[in-house]
This record gives sequence, C-alpha cells and structure tokens, in this order.
Amino acid sequence: MTDTPSGLHPAAFTRANNDPDRSFYAGRGDSTQMDAGARTAVTALYQTALPGTGVILDLMAGTMSHLPAEAQLETVLGLDVNGKALEANIALTRRIEQDLNETPALDLPDDTLDAVCLCDGFAYLTNPLAVLEEVNRVLRPGAPFIITFSDNFIAQKAVALWQALEPADRTRLVTLLLDKAGFGDLDTGEVVPPEDLTAWNDTVHAVIGRKKLAA
Repeated sequence: MTDTPSGLHPAAFTRANNDPDRSFYAGRGDSTQMDAGARTAVTALYQTALPGTGVILDLMAGTMSHLPAEAQLETVLGLDVNGKALEANIALTRRIEQDLNETPALDLPDDTLDAVCLCDGFAYLTNPLAVLEEVNRVLRPGAPFIITFSDNFIAQKAVALWQALEPADRTRLVTLLLDKAGFGDLDTGEVVPPEDLTAWNDTVHAVIGRKKLAA
C-alpha cells in the first residue's frame, strides 16, 4: 500500500498506466529519457560528488549508470525492474532485479554503502518516501544520495504529482521528501545546455542529500 506523505493529496502518486512495471518496461528499448548531452552532464556531476572508491548502488539503473570511466569503485550494485536492462549495463558488478513500487525495502545491511545514485527515475516512484528511508538506512553516515532528472518522462508511468509540477517545484518536492526521510546537507542545482550544442537539449536537475552523522 502506498503511504502518501502528510500534506499531499492521496492521488498524488497515482499513475495513468497501472500495468505491472515488469511487463511495461520489458517491452521498451530505452532506459532513459535524457539526451546524450544530459547524460554527459550527469557523469560530470558524478565525477565530483561520488567517492573515488567503495561500494555504490545505482537505483533504477537501466542499461547505463553514467559513471566516470576513471572511477575505481570496489562494487557497483545495480537495481532495476528490467532484468535485461541490467544485464546490458556493463558498469555493474552485481545486479538486483526488483520493482521498488512493489517492494521498496532494500535487501542490504545498514550503514554499508558509500553512495547511492538515482538518475531519471524519481518520477516513477509511487511510494518515494519509503524508498528514500531505505536508502538512508543502507548508506554510511555522511555518504551522499545523488538524484538527477531532466524535464522529460514517460507520461504513462510518471506519477500525477510529478506531471503537475513545474521543474523547480519537482526539485522542491525531492528536497522535501529527502528531509522527511532524514537526510541532511541538502544541495540543489541544475545544468542548462549550451546554445551551441545541438545534441544537448535537456536541462539536468540535481538534488544531493547526505546521511546525517551520528550524534
């Protein structure tokens, strides 16, 4: 059952298409709605925000994790509802096939991950607060949770509230939910494509929260 955060309408996280996500995404070849320039911008952000080593989790990973080529990560876990997409993602060292909308709980120990990424997937979470709380649980204290998205999304599967909001308000929503889930040091930003690059049209929005240090 979806738990709607207080202050939000009960229908906020409903979707136009209620077909099982496993079957819906199994029939799609694309794993992201971002163009090539936007994906490069996400990689540039990861270069500065991700640790150089350690264990990270890429939520809703799809076929691409956008990780910097020079990253020397010990383990890259990838979680997605689409098993074929995970198999195609060469950046991953371990793959977890899971529908976060059915099962938001992560089968991972507390305080074990050095970073978590969620690129181009927040729009599709029907119970985002539960997912964020799980991410907070599995991160080490001080470790970052990096959320990125563009203005594009799959209309059939994006939740109603996401579609109703303007981009700046989507960033505020993500920030609000991160705060409710217990994250601190919240930081937001965006990268607008240069006018002279025709292959890059999508603005990239980013929100980063960190697991609070123990008192």
